[in-house]
Amino acid sequence: AGSLIAAVAFGVMSRGLSKLRARLRPDAPFLLICGCNVVTTMEETLDLAFSIHEVASDLKIPWIFKGSFDKANRTSPNAYRGPGLEKGLEILGEVQKQVGVEVITDIHEPWQAAPVAKTVDVVQIPAFLCRQTDLIVSAAEQGKPMLIKKGQFAAPPVAIEAAKKAAAAGCHEVMLCERGFAFGYNDLVFDLRSLVWLRNSGFPVLADVSHAAQRPSAVTLGNATGYRSGGDRSLIPVYARAAVAVGVDGLFIECHRDPDTAPVDSATQWPVGRLKPLLTELCAIAQACR
Repeated sequence: AGSLIAAVAFGVMSRGLSKLRARLRPDAPFLLICGCNVVTTMEETLDLAFSIHEVASDLKIPWIFKGSFDKANRTSPNAYRGPGLEKGLEILGEVQKQVGVEVITDIHEPWQAAPVAKTVDVVQIPAFLCRQTDLIVSAAEQGKPMLIKKGQFAAPPVAIEAAKKAAAAGCHEVMLCERGFAFGYNDLVFDLRSLVWLRNSGFPVLADVSHAAQRPSAVTLGNATGYRSGGDRSLIPVYARAAVAVGVDGLFIECHRDPDTAPVDSATQWPVGRLKPLLTELCAIAQACR
């Protein structure tokens, strides 16, 4: 009986993944999830979304706009967290309407799943929270596709089991995302083997090449007032080239009009003005590696 139940569950999950892969457009080079680390103002967010949309449309890349309404895991208590749930969802809703693109945002507590799912097209589970069963289940019950980021502390099987939790709770459109693995204190490595092992699970896989270039909590603020995350923006194209060559289903890239002034993760935001040449190169690699 147990094996029969497992077989039925796998069949349902497989049909859901087939539907999701159709959303990913197999004729496209890859899915792009792109946007800001955290939402700021309506004007700035729309400006960024329109800029990305122009590039993605020219290159015929399917894409989803990403923006967080609250970054609850900031290093410093003085760091900018975002506009909050109500205002953040209002801004993301305007991106949907005015730009005509799907949107994704992350949740940090189970109660946020229902109100967030009323606005967004995809619900994201943050890397730090990828083991939180109640959070995953609450998101899975909303009837929206999910993106689960693999924790910096987690091996690929942990993320795969998280996706199975979502499937068991009723969500059969689940994507997994690699975003780097903790390497000692204040550093990450981008392990290409993880992309292969995650894909072997059958779930679509994205590579977050922005956060993978991060150095968490590695920068001391002036006057010893605290710490913030640093990173190396120049590694973003390196990681992206490698991920596309491996054959990921999508890329996750955070952008900003002027990265050095970004309120969060400024060291690993890609300049939106340089997005088109980067994606053009990546499209060529994807075509060559098909």
